Amino acid sequence: MRIWAKTFRDNRMLQDTVVEDYGKDTRTHKVFRSLEEVCRRFDLGQPIWLDKNIAEFRRHSKTRFFQDSFIEHIDFDYLEFHVIEED
Repeated sequence: MRIWAKTFRDNRMLQDTVVEDYGKDTRTHKVFRSLEEVCRRFDLGQPIWLDKNIAEFRRHSKTRFFQDSFIEHIDFDYLEFHVIEED
């Protein structure tokens, strides 16, 4: 599984990274581990999965985490989290 994460402000990408996880765990475990890695790389606290994020991710394998998903203040508009390759 490969996941592409990007931060945006004013519709411009600020930073991006690709996380790969080809382990034998379930898709859900890979997604959560990948989000942890993205947050470590971007020096962020982990966002909270709100109902809208879960529904969006199930439908499109992609979601955006806005300020309401983070406990601390973020200096960008949103974090986009997108599966680009499945096992």
